[in-house]
Amino acid sequence: MRLWVVPVVLAVWEIAGRAIGDTDFPPPTKIAARMHELWFSGPPARAFLTEDAIANILPSLGRMFGGWVLAALIGIVAGMLLGRSRTATDYVDPLIEFGRAVPPPLLLPVFLVLFHAGLTTQLATIVFGVVWPVLLNSIDGVRSVDPTYTDTATVFNLSRLQRLRMVIFPAASPKIFAGLRLSLSLALILMVISELIGGTDGIGYQLLNAQRSFDGAGVWATIALLGTLGYVVNSLFVLAERRVLVWHRQATGSP
Repeated sequence: MRLWVVPVVLAVWEIAGRAIGDTDFPPPTKIAARMHELWFSGPPARAFLTEDAIANILPSLGRMFGGWVLAALIGIVAGMLLGRSRTATDYVDPLIEFGRAVPPPLLLPVFLVLFHAGLTTQLATIVFGVVWPVLLNSIDGVRSVDPTYTDTATVFNLSRLQRLRMVIFPAASPKIFAGLRLSLSLALILMVISELIGGTDGIGYQLLNAQRSFDGAGVWATIALLGTLGYVVNSLFVLAERRVLVWHRQATGSP
């Protein structure tokens, strides 16, 4: 029932866009037509994807998910270890606070010097910006584990690895998933930024080309595509989270 807002906004936008008649502010129908022309007018054998879609959208998604997975692995493993050792956290906490305060786009020139333009620079930008929410939520999740769980694991004489795998990680997983969800949105943003500056293909690169060509509808079409991808990716992640953490929802009584 709440979706009625969407067609109302689109209708107002359509009327305003046609009334203004500005190429930099096209109505939604022109944006949708441009999206279809650019990416979804291909043959059925390719799921209606055009050559531009295959050459730009798919590589962008590969970079985004590749960087996100790398950051997730680093953040979860480091967060689990640091969360179990308050002394180690005290030593590295200044470095963590400094690193998370540095805007990832500002490090793009550094990564370009170190790795030159290409996939490595783009992945480094995504990983650096995405790892902090996962790391901090993992540390917080491990620290907030009920001591009763760890005491019970000690009584059953579980090894350190078994405690991490069977007790600590499941108990900390709700907060870890919260960090993963936030980092997924950041990965999409940083993917676009890395392609705008050091890319030769991808959605960000195509957005830059549309701007340079004064293609207002193409710019808006790319922005709409990014918003749609973000919504779809987030919805799929929420669905997977509910499946994985069904025990947590049942225990807390959350919907």
